[in-house]
Amino acid sequence: MSKQVREIGSIIGERIDYSGEVIPVFNKYNGEVLANVRCASREVVAEAVAEAVRTFRTTKLTPTERSGILLKAAQLVRERREEFARSMVREVGRTIRDCRVEVDRLINTLTISAEEAKRIAGHGVPIDGLAGHENRLAFTVRVPVGVIGAITPFNNPLNLTAHKIAPAIAAGNTVVLKPAEVAPITVMMLADVLREAGLPPGFLNVVNGLGGQTGQYLLEDERINMYTFTGSLGVGKHIKQTTGIRKVTLELGSNSPTIVHKDADNLDDIAQICAMRGFTATNGQACISVQRLYVHADIFDEFVAKLVDCAERIKMGDPELEETDLGPLISEKEARRIEEWVSEAVAAGARIVCGGRRNGVFFQPTVLTNVDAAMKVMCKEVFGPVINVVAYDDVDEVFRQVNDSEFGLQAGLFTSSLPLAMRAVYELEFGGVMINDVSTYRSDAMPYGGTKNSGLGKEGPRYAIEEMTDERIIVMKL
Repeated sequence: MSKQVREIGSIIGERIDYSGEVIPVFNKYNGEVLANVRCASREVVAEAVAEAVRTFRTTKLTPTERSGILLKAAQLVRERREEFARSMVREVGRTIRDCRVEVDRLINTLTISAEEAKRIAGHGVPIDGLAGHENRLAFTVRVPVGVIGAITPFNNPLNLTAHKIAPAIAAGNTVVLKPAEVAPITVMMLADVLREAGLPPGFLNVVNGLGGQTGQYLLEDERINMYTFTGSLGVGKHIKQTTGIRKVTLELGSNSPTIVHKDADNLDDIAQICAMRGFTATNGQACISVQRLYVHADIFDEFVAKLVDCAERIKMGDPELEETDLGPLISEKEARRIEEWVSEAVAAGARIVCGGRRNGVFFQPTVLTNVDAAMKVMCKEVFGPVINVVAYDDVDEVFRQVNDSEFGLQAGLFTSSLPLAMRAVYELEFGGVMINDVSTYRSDAMPYGGTKNSGLGKEGPRYAIEEMTDERIIVMKL
């Protein structure tokens, strides 16, 4: 094995296990092997869970200690910002500018989680107001659930991992984490930072390997009290069916819509942000990327022209270069899938206004019109740089079209009408409605989660902590 190829095993307390089948991790731009991952066996996963259980039962950290560790980790990441960004560029294929943004968001998520670690509280329950209960005092406390099994995706390997493990640690839980097998390197760097920041052994255990093997072993271990997962709808359903009545938080797919009404201000800026959030951010590989774009008929032609102009100015190439706007997709297999979906749409009547071509792992920024709701590019999650633009005349009809989806994560609406904005707030069936912004907007402090097949539960440190703790009622007879 070349000296440049890192060996990645599984972390069990203080020990790293390097046994198991080898899976290479490739540079998504040039195909070079970056690391070899060792797949954790059922026995290794069981040992990691046992370590998490033992640590939870025997080692307790105060809220101040948990907060301090997370703040120290944020500081260490800040000092190594470029190292983290470069690592993510190579193993995920996102541009260096995009990856720096994610590292900054990681720092925010760690910091917010550190702050929330000191704010976990229950509340008073006024049962003394009921006849016969006057001599009792009731209140609740929040206690950690125990061992959390976290399964994270490739597209935002740092920040989406942090949204699981940082609130879990803040709440006093222990974690067994399985990163995506195609992008584990930067996650392991984060695990190293947390240990350096003072997180005791056993609080974060990492098992690497394939989802269908190592991930399945994790799901079948009944000692795990809660699962938190970000990924596909199919895997989310499997997790729900496998884990029974245990807690789950699922952040799944979407085919995110954004509406541009005829009274929207500054179409140039709107077209630019739609292009950025549909094409270049995460290379279009995000569940809240702009995918379904509904534009009022009065401004449709003008807006499409502006969007195409933005798309045609996007520079594809080496993601480590500062001037690159769009890097490779995670694999050629995924690029081929998107190519097939676009071809199917065209065969069914869609029109390619720009883009539409694949070159190896690259897919051009693509704008489609004349699409209908039955096409895969509309009703499924494209997870690539493809935007479908649909004209509408009637607000009632566009709200119906937007809601006509199995997903419901986030939606966007551009308008200068407050009444229309408030209608959208109450009538659009989504976990989040972004007014005068695209569906992609997310602050790491806000509650984040969808309806319908987009998932269960909420992320965002404060809201994840609520998911990762149990509320316990205390009643004292006076």
